[in-house]
Amino acid sequence: MKILALITARGGSKRIPQKNIRILGGKPLIVWSIDVVKGVDKICDTLVSTDDSEIAEIAKNSGAQVPWLRPAELATDEASSAEVALHALDWYEKEKGAVDGLLLLQPTSPFRSRRTINLGIDLFKEQGARPVVGVSPASSHPMWCFKLENNGVKKFIEGPGLNLRSQDLPPAYVINGVFYLISSKDLRKWKSFHHESMVPLLANEPRESLDIDTEWDWMMAESILQLKNSPKTSDL
Repeated sequence: MKILALITARGGSKRIPQKNIRILGGKPLIVWSIDVVKGVDKICDTLVSTDDSEIAEIAKNSGAQVPWLRPAELATDEASSAEVALHALDWYEKEKGAVDGLLLLQPTSPFRSRRTINLGIDLFKEQGARPVVGVSPASSHPMWCFKLENNGVKKFIEGPGLNLRSQDLPPAYVINGVFYLISSKDLRKWKSFHHESMVPLLANEPRESLDIDTEWDWMMAESILQLKNSPKTSDL
């Protein structure tokens, strides 16, 4: 089985300037995602799609392939992850041959483990190449969420959820952005990583689900590393 790992990293981060190359735990954020797939035998190559020359240089020096800078039309807020992935997939298969699947790794999830990567690939194979997506327990249950309407508060989901104890609520999960693996055929067919046939890959550790989008998230990431390196919390 041949899996192409794709890391997508635009240069124009608004909430955290230069987020993808900002130093976290002694190395640029994007390098965490490059390093985690090294040594995973089913991954044939790691490709970085970016519009930023500085990100490209750091990625190359870290062992990833960056054969081009992403076209301007795929570097906007409106461009979807699927469009970016299809651009990279089409180039790779034309130049280097077909792959069985494309693994999308968002650089904003630095704490995904190599074990999780291998588990997801194994699941992909066991399930006949159905798309595999990373999920985590929802931090706020949707039956306890609200929307604001006409200066009032209205239940987001109708039902008896507000009268249930947390342990009596049905389990709810969210897509965490840690892992997306899909066959080349299905990505081209659906032009999306999301489909009703998705197979869930549950994150093994809470820290794996951290998605760095704001300065608060960045502080959380730094705190996780500090705790991990503390002798009293080495099992985190």
